[in-house]
Amino acid sequence: MRIDIQGRGFPLTAAVLDHTEQQLRFALTRTSGRIKRVEVRLGRVDGARDDPDRFCRIQVFLNHAPPVQIEDTGPDLYALIDRVSERAGRNVARRIERTQGGVRPALGSAPAAMFDAFRN
Repeated sequence: MRIDIQGRGFPLTAAVLDHTEQQLRFALTRTSGRIKRVEVRLGRVDGARDDPDRFCRIQVFLNHAPPVQIEDTGPDLYALIDRVSERAGRNVARRIERTQGGVRPALGSAPAAMFDAFRN
């Protein structure tokens, strides 16, 4: 899985790069075989130097499925990266499940075929 991380409006430190890559690899481990690449954009909201809010945008490009994009803003860059990475992991797993047609049955619902043996 290739991860491309870019900063918009401020320089990225090695600590931010390492943290972002670590969080994404953890969040996307389960589905990494289906992922072509991941693009991460980190920056200041509206590019203002005095604005404390940052943004994190993650795009996950999948094999044989539309890409997944997650974006959020907040003042703490590390917490923001954690939150968006976790959401990306959940949404990618859901997208892959939908494209495979693997919709799980609701709890308590069983296929009618299971009860056919008991009817006779």
